[in-house]
Amino acid sequence: MKILDKYIIKTFLGPFVLTFFISLFILEMQFLWQYFEDMVGKGLETEVLIRLFAYASASLVSMALPLAVLLSSIMTFGNLGEKYELVSMKAAGVSLKRVMRPLVIFVILLSLAAFQFSNNVLPVANLKFKSLLYDIMKQRPALDFKPGIFYKGIEGYVIRISDKGQDGQTLKEVLIYDHTSSNSNTNVIKAESGKIFMSDDGQHLIMELFNGQRYEDAEGKRHPFIRNKFDKHTIRFPLTGFDFQRTDEDLFKDHYQMLNFSQLVEAVDSLTEVKRSRIANYHNSVSQRLAVYRDTLDADQDTIAEDYTVVDSYDEMDNDGKLSVLVAAANLARASKTYSNAMKTEVESRKKRIARHKIEQHRKFTLSIACIVLFFIGAPMGAIVRKGGLGLPVIISVVFFLIYHISSMTGEKLVKNIEIDAWEGMWVSTFILTPIGVLLTYKATSDSVILDSTYYTKLTDPIFKKVINPLTRKFSRKK
Repeated sequence: MKILDKYIIKTFLGPFVLTFFISLFILEMQFLWQYFEDMVGKGLETEVLIRLFAYASASLVSMALPLAVLLSSIMTFGNLGEKYELVSMKAAGVSLKRVMRPLVIFVILLSLAAFQFSNNVLPVANLKFKSLLYDIMKQRPALDFKPGIFYKGIEGYVIRISDKGQDGQTLKEVLIYDHTSSNSNTNVIKAESGKIFMSDDGQHLIMELFNGQRYEDAEGKRHPFIRNKFDKHTIRFPLTGFDFQRTDEDLFKDHYQMLNFSQLVEAVDSLTEVKRSRIANYHNSVSQRLAVYRDTLDADQDTIAEDYTVVDSYDEMDNDGKLSVLVAAANLARASKTYSNAMKTEVESRKKRIARHKIEQHRKFTLSIACIVLFFIGAPMGAIVRKGGLGLPVIISVVFFLIYHISSMTGEKLVKNIEIDAWEGMWVSTFILTPIGVLLTYKATSDSVILDSTYYTKLTDPIFKKVINPLTRKFSRKK
């Protein structure tokens, strides 16, 4: 590898790694904000949270990687242009195409790695992320009695305390509603003070209450209202539901986001065949329903049930016969309409499920192609604007990334609603950005004046000198 190639790659890797992890961190914060309420107050261990964020990071790479390629390519060539290194290279006979060549190879290799990641790593990460998030969301809140607030974390009980001691165990003015035998507030316990602690085996929460009363409204008994005073009363609450338990991951493995490309192809073929089979069964069922009444009119008397009377035509029937035929026809029409509507809903549901599988099929490739397309937008744009750092490159990157992201999300939504095919919706962003990348690359490598800021400055300078500046001076004198 030549010195120039090493220098270009080294110049690119720094901004690329920096922007990638910054983008990933911002997306992680968005994820944390989205699921914050589902995780807070459940006493989750640090290890569980670290694993959750690690699995979530894998799913966020599809957004962070293209943005990092776009931003780092603009920064790299912007820095080279701002320091006049591109001018020096061109003066030495090195064209912009030659300067871009090592990074083109690097981005292609990065795209191949992105495909392998999307096809092999991402489905496994999604499986573990979804199953872990499911377990976290169904986890009960951690035991935390707050003064003046009713606590409902223990199944069958509602507990309120007025104050808690500094040791975390002493309780004051305890009020307990026991709903284990009824949903109504017929069993109430009040105590002046109490103490709470875990059992030795950690399976029960023990609450010792002092100087209190127990009220019970026993309907249907000889003594419907019972009140008992106590000096000390002990309650054992089972804590088996508070342990963090993992769900079997096999329950989620057939989800479309947990499949690789070959599995998605097989799943799409299977779902399509099932859909065709259901439609064929529908046509046969409707034809058979109509055939019963159609063939009855033309059948022989010996081949039909005794309840039917064979006639030559509808006009030859008496009024009762005509009425029975009309009623039967109306019932058949209503039944067929109901069946058809149900079948329509089922087919649409199956089409949406197939569409989601096809979306994941195309997503395996869109990430790789997006990296290449955005590089061919960022690199020439950086060479044109000749500005490095995190100022102008960030603004330009945000504009193009918004175009990429909004068009991708819009296309994906249209596919999910079965309004367009999967290949159209998932590749719409590529269709939009590829011509832009080709144009920018061509203009930058051919030193076109169309995208040179000095070209437009020369055009506007005479206008400012002859029109704008005299008007400005005249206006200032009038003031």
